Amino acid sequence: MGDYPIEQLDNKTALQYARTPNFDRLATEGELGLVQTIPAGLPPGSDTANLSVIGYDPIKYYTGRSPFEAASLGVELEPGDYSFRCNLVTLSSDEPFAAKKMSDYCAGEISTEEAKELIAAVNKHLGTGIIEFFSGFNYRHLMVWHGAPGQWELTPPHDISGQVIGDYLPAGEESAKLRQIMEQSFSILNDHPVNRRRIENGLNPANAIWIWGEGSKPLLPSFIEKYGLRGAVISAVDLVKGIGLIAGLKLIEVEGATGNIDTNYRGKAKAAINALKQDQDFVYLHIEAPDECSHRFEIENKVKAIEMIDSEVAKRIIEELEKSGMEYSILLSTDHATPLSLGTHTKDPVPFTIFRSNEPKSDHARKFDELSALETKLFIQEGFRLMDRFLNKG
Repeated sequence: MGDYPIEQLDNKTALQYARTPNFDRLATEGELGLVQTIPAGLPPGSDTANLSVIGYDPIKYYTGRSPFEAASLGVELEPGDYSFRCNLVTLSSDEPFAAKKMSDYCAGEISTEEAKELIAAVNKHLGTGIIEFFSGFNYRHLMVWHGAPGQWELTPPHDISGQVIGDYLPAGEESAKLRQIMEQSFSILNDHPVNRRRIENGLNPANAIWIWGEGSKPLLPSFIEKYGLRGAVISAVDLVKGIGLIAGLKLIEVEGATGNIDTNYRGKAKAAINALKQDQDFVYLHIEAPDECSHRFEIENKVKAIEMIDSEVAKRIIEELEKSGMEYSILLSTDHATPLSLGTHTKDPVPFTIFRSNEPKSDHARKFDELSALETKLFIQEGFRLMDRFLNKG
């Protein structure tokens, strides 16, 4: 949700502009501050940021993005294996491969059903005993290279929307193999029946794969060992599910959870409440929609997504917890900033608020946004310590 002020929103950030009475109540009655979720020297991604927020030091535990997605998909990595994020993307058609442009990093939010056919075709033609492809969700998929050699310099596709891809193709040792796979995928997918149908229906074709986010299997201490609490994770995103699974959290699936603005907000809130009422001490509830809207430069949708989280998730959770009579605590945070003006992630500190039902309430009206958080002068430099603070373990 984090952002910069932009002219289209009266020189406010999306959080400042959005109507968020429930976020603001938490910020007013709890403590509000900024947290640095991205450590120096690591890329500003959802992987490093969510590791931080959930309480794990990325400097110590981060081995790459895709291994968490592999865990979510049930793909077991062995020592020496590398997994890679494998996006289905839309590239421009007519130019030589390196001269093509990244027209759409998510291929028009291609459906999971269509994507399975395309990834199966890629695996049939390019998979070997050494390299395998696994289908995931929507445009997000996985490649595993068993006993992979070399080191790579790989670029997230959402960082190069509208740009010529030549300068961003894989670099480093053994990069020629990855380039070859990506170029061959275009030949396999560009005229695939799934993409012919998509073009006929006015949709972007998923005419290539884009390889990035490499990593080896991480080893995390379990959440219950670290904090002494039973926990669960709710997310539509394989990355966050995988972090939760590797940390020993229970995975709760919610029908209609999409990772975009059309996700099932109410369903996620209901699932979180049910888990807390039944057998869980802690729930990590993740909603991707504001990030996706930023990547696609959708200003109105980002504001709408924030307002939906406030009204359909925060409000419902607060009301149900109050009715239950339980003591409870809520940590509200954005994992990282994705400014609408840039369309990609940044390392800027982001706002958080911690509300506890059993503590005295402050009487100063505040809004949950970047500027209000800055004005409190509360700043957590090491993002993984935010969870310690929330759980009174710091």
